Amino acid sequence: MDSSDLYRDITGAAHSTPGWLQTAVAWWTSAGIVLFGVLFVAVWWRARGEEPRRVAVAVLAPLATAVAYVVSEVVKSTVDEERPCRAVAGAAASLIPCPPYGDWSFPSNHSAIAGAAALALAMASRRLGLLTVPLALLMAFSRVFLGVHYPHDVAMGLLLGGSVAPLVVLALTGPAATVVRAMRAGGARAAVWFAGPGPANQG
Repeated sequence: MDSSDLYRDITGAAHSTPGWLQTAVAWWTSAGIVLFGVLFVAVWWRARGEEPRRVAVAVLAPLATAVAYVVSEVVKSTVDEERPCRAVAGAAASLIPCPPYGDWSFPSNHSAIAGAAALALAMASRRLGLLTVPLALLMAFSRVFLGVHYPHDVAMGLLLGGSVAPLVVLALTGPAATVVRAMRAGGARAAVWFAGPGPANQG
């Protein structure tokens, strides 16, 4: 894959944008991951009052995202693609420091995490997916805008994360729901706090 021309176009356009926008994009590329983490906690907390499968999906969402990250990292260490901020001749300088040699480019871990988190959260709450999917796309684009990834890096990252995470959630929801039921039935305070009281026992 070679998306060098598109990379040059995007990074060149990025340099012509206002400074505040460049700062906002640089902030978002890291803050977005924190936001997904907050959403994981919020979705789990809300699911505690619902039936076991909903709790299971909420608990599995961050786990599935972590699995997607590990898979992305394995692929990255296998492909060994150099960062475009060092490899693409004639491109504008990256807006943030180019990652060091050995921190390879393909696929984008940020995009894999974003794609995984977006779809895992959407599985926990379809309405939330209307927010998380656009946020994931923005995070992926930010990596090219800032000059640290090729377009094909972020596209593959999104595809990888968006494929691995739902598969993990689907595969483990049944067993996880069984664990949630057992935790609720056991009656231990910590277990019930984590698994939630369920709709029948609220209040």
